[in-house]
Amino acid sequence: MPRLSDSMEEGTIIKWLKQPGDEVRVGDPLADIETDKATVTYEADESGFVQIVAAEGATLQIGATIARLLDSADAAKAQAAPAADPVPSPPTAPAEPARGKSAPPGGAVPVSAAPPATGRVKASPVARRIAGELGVALESIAGSGPDGRIVKADVLAASEGVPGAPADGPAPSAGDAAGAKGEVVVSEPTRTQALIARRMASAKATIPEFQVTVEVDADPALELREQLRNTASPLPSVNDLIIKACALALRAHPNVNAAYVDGHFERYSRINIGVAVASEGALVVPTVFDADRRSLIEIAAQTRRLATQVRDGSVAPADLSGGTFTVSNLGMLGVARFTAVINPPQAAILAVGAASPRPVARADGSIVVRRIMEMTLSADHRIVYGADAAEFLQTVRKRLERPAVLLL
Repeated sequence: MPRLSDSMEEGTIIKWLKQPGDEVRVGDPLADIETDKATVTYEADESGFVQIVAAEGATLQIGATIARLLDSADAAKAQAAPAADPVPSPPTAPAEPARGKSAPPGGAVPVSAAPPATGRVKASPVARRIAGELGVALESIAGSGPDGRIVKADVLAASEGVPGAPADGPAPSAGDAAGAKGEVVVSEPTRTQALIARRMASAKATIPEFQVTVEVDADPALELREQLRNTASPLPSVNDLIIKACALALRAHPNVNAAYVDGHFERYSRINIGVAVASEGALVVPTVFDADRRSLIEIAAQTRRLATQVRDGSVAPADLSGGTFTVSNLGMLGVARFTAVINPPQAAILAVGAASPRPVARADGSIVVRRIMEMTLSADHRIVYGADAAEFLQTVRKRLERPAVLLL
């Protein structure tokens, strides 16, 4: 099982793209593997005849054997693993396994409480996840996709027939503990959601973080964006301007472009900024590499490509790794201010709020209305100190309030 992202701990074989005994060469697609962040096509890094060891549906830790490449097709076919291992009978009081836990090598991971009778049901990764969330047994669904593959629409259609709370009988009283909350729907987190939960809980428990907030006059940056409207393609967003400003500030403040790892400091020569992107049911952070050396237009093109690929599930593992700093922007949703949780092992993350009109006093005592944006830096106090954080934010603010430098 290859490591296909920085945070990947295990992977699930969604589909083998070769048959036992097929010849493969370096670069040939071998299998579709579901990681913690995306479903990725894994390509062969050697040549030979494929012997499949792990069945479709098996979830294995990184480094576990999923296939071998042998010298002859006959040997590969003779020793090939079955398409799916039989599922053992459930114990007397079964507990539905949480999605994301490891299965024995070659074993299938059930997506509902009822195990399949034979083999593995053909279903898209999205359909499997939604079926798990809605409690729909894939075995009971007739797929409408290619070769009878179950797709998202099939699961949603089937879920309409899942029984809900009983309509008959008296409604529970307010004091009835069992019914006070109404019907409770329990669902298992997806692999991505489970990973986010573990990493964020670990970050809050182990990182001594603190927050520093500044107010930025956003009018100059917004005016620059309007000036670029008819000349720049794609038109940079406010977030693109912030990414560029952060990249230049990180160059000036290397302690923020760093990490505290295993008792030592790591400072990075490259400035790779992660951009938090909301996808279906999760938050994914793709990376804009070498953001300090990219033009504003290049950053705009990169962030659009990455956001589109995150949302359609096609983002590459290489784009989800290597970040040295993260920007999380909820301003477009009207959020005035918030604090973000550090994405370990990074040393800091910037939370950006909305640019809202406010009265501002000038030096001469007059009052003007300016669009003010609050930015809060969460920093790891083991490597970033208060003065470091304050100076970094001051530099970001200067870059945004005098944005001509962002075009260089």
